[in-house]
Amino acid sequence: MNGLIIAGIIAVVVIVILAKAIKVVREYQRIVLFRLGRAIGLRGPGLVLIFPVFDRASWVDLREQYLEIPKQTAITKDNAAINIDFIIFYKVIDATMSVLEVQNFAGAAQNIAATTLRSVVGDMSLDEILSKRDQMNQVLQVKLDEVTERWGVKVGNVEVREIVPPAPVLDAMTRQMSAERTRRAVVTEAEGSKQSAITVAEGQKQAAILSAEGDRQAAILRAEGFSLALDKIFHVARTLDANTMSLQYLDALKQIGASPSTKFVVPMELSGLLSSVTGLTGKAFSGNGRESGAEARGPEDAPTRPAGLPERG
Repeated sequence: MNGLIIAGIIAVVVIVILAKAIKVVREYQRIVLFRLGRAIGLRGPGLVLIFPVFDRASWVDLREQYLEIPKQTAITKDNAAINIDFIIFYKVIDATMSVLEVQNFAGAAQNIAATTLRSVVGDMSLDEILSKRDQMNQVLQVKLDEVTERWGVKVGNVEVREIVPPAPVLDAMTRQMSAERTRRAVVTEAEGSKQSAITVAEGQKQAAILSAEGDRQAAILRAEGFSLALDKIFHVARTLDANTMSLQYLDALKQIGASPSTKFVVPMELSGLLSSVTGLTGKAFSGNGRESGAEARGPEDAPTRPAGLPERG
């Protein structure tokens, strides 16, 4: 019975020892192994065997991590007290140095970050801090990296999350922002009115140009039509002979004679027209073997006014 108890105790001890002696190290982890207080190197990743009585293992995470720096109060170059909090992103690049060179990296990094922040903010004015946050992030990252590099830690990035200026400065900034937005609204409205006026004027200009062009084309077409009409009239007039013109004159005189008026104004060419008509009539009578009354009386007794024609006035 006692033997079984002793064997059980031995088995439990062996299991405990094996559990402490066998370590499974993941890909992103390393073990800094100390044997009798002396660092003998890194172990991992994979299965690692240690001697629990003589060895001590310090685990190191190689993944990128972040450290939140609580809100810090700093004085700017122009003596404005502001509150700033930011985040540090870091990564262990030398596991052995991160264990041997610093006892508590998180606490040391917070203190270094606070002092570095005050140094950086003291060299910048409030306007620069508010408008050049990226530049301040870069300066903080460089200064922190210079310190943490000897610990085997690389500061990859620093991001300022919040900057809280004093209350009077916040009120002044609010008023300035409101005035700036009002100014932009007025400028935008004026620019819109300007563009609208330019567009309207341009449209009126184009309309006037098109109207003038239309009038010019209409005048040209009217002139061309009148010219074509005159050409047509002249062409027709050249084809008319004297007899046709005489008949037209006689028809016009007949219409005038039918008028109730007692006096008429006729052109001077009427005498020549009557002479030509009389000559044509006489020739017509001679051709038929009949003597005209005008030829019997002689040319001096030829009638000067046809029957029914009005007297020249």
